Amino acid sequence: MLYSAGIYVYAGGVKLASLRHPKARKMVAGHREVFTRLKQAVDSWREPVVWLHAASLGEFEQGRPLLEMLRREHPEKRIVLSFFSPSGYEVRKDWKGADAVVYLPFDTPRNVRRFLDIIRPEKAIFVKYEFWRNYLYALWDRNVPTYLISAVFRKDQAFFRRSSAWYRQWLKLYSHIYVQDEGSRTLLERYGIENVTVAGDTRFDRVIDIMRQRREIPLLERFRRAAGEKPVIMAGSSWPEDEKVYAYWVNGHDVRLVIAPHEFDDARIARLKELFPGAVTYTGAEKDPSLVDSAKVLVMDCFGLLSSAYTYADMAYVGGGFGAGLHNINEAAVYGIPVIYGPNNRKFIEARELREAGGGFEVTDADTFAKTAGVLLDEETRRTAGKKASAYIRSKLGATDRIFRDLF
Repeated sequence: MLYSAGIYVYAGGVKLASLRHPKARKMVAGHREVFTRLKQAVDSWREPVVWLHAASLGEFEQGRPLLEMLRREHPEKRIVLSFFSPSGYEVRKDWKGADAVVYLPFDTPRNVRRFLDIIRPEKAIFVKYEFWRNYLYALWDRNVPTYLISAVFRKDQAFFRRSSAWYRQWLKLYSHIYVQDEGSRTLLERYGIENVTVAGDTRFDRVIDIMRQRREIPLLERFRRAAGEKPVIMAGSSWPEDEKVYAYWVNGHDVRLVIAPHEFDDARIARLKELFPGAVTYTGAEKDPSLVDSAKVLVMDCFGLLSSAYTYADMAYVGGGFGAGLHNINEAAVYGIPVIYGPNNRKFIEARELREAGGGFEVTDADTFAKTAGVLLDEETRRTAGKKASAYIRSKLGATDRIFRDLF
């Protein structure tokens, strides 16, 4: 009852926030139409339904390889994809790989009953960090096989505190949990949760798919050619805190830099141009491609190109490690280039493992970035580290297939 009351309070808070915040407003609008959209779609279905829930875009990319394999192997099944975050739903609401894409209704008993009564799933799959008590209990009560995939558990999580035995019981509502590493399995086993398999992280399979389907980007190709023998650095998902770390070194060395800001507006682009004098924007260079011929810094003021852009770089800096958390380093490493990132990465197994493999480099400030980048200016050192990054990615493939064969 306390949990459900908290969900009601949270839902009310989102509605209040929607008066001022665009993301909350999109969320409220999306929630209003969930049941209508589902009824319109599901009423005509007679096939079994598989439901996958992803919190946001990153979790969707983890679940996507499984859904794509399901579509290939079992085209007779229907797929419902749900998101919690507007940043996931708004980007993928028209994704053709699912038969219906919706917001996950807030986890109240009434919403849960309505949602499950409509879609009637034969299986439910949650990705990585999704623990909604009322949904999990209702699925268990209805005998719907329910799975958690690509999960990671750490000792400092709330599940493993002395006062959280009640919270830990939620994990027993999953039919099976597929974790990324042996440490997660051992930790769960210590607390009596044994329905666990080490299957790895499906994101590795996804980045291989992305690399194979990468787009050609003529402007970046031209920028790459204009650089000649000078190394090109790709700063992906960069935040202002990241630029404080690498800007001074880049401005003082004969390298070329492509920056893909995680978010941007006019003020953000203006700030980057101040930080990197002479920088040109991608949209500006689209109108006059010759701008990239002499540019030291190119700012990607557009979305959707980052995963393909890494192929034009000699090394990468992936942002987020000096803020809320590291972004996707696998997306860069798959191209066989060394990857530099900040210290806020302990939640990401791949950051530790890539570093141990010799393809990843953690920096803690501008000085350690300068030392690391200086070492990687040596072409042979850079190529060796890049080969190790690529080998690491390939050593981690196969999680999707392992999970799929178990579930279907």
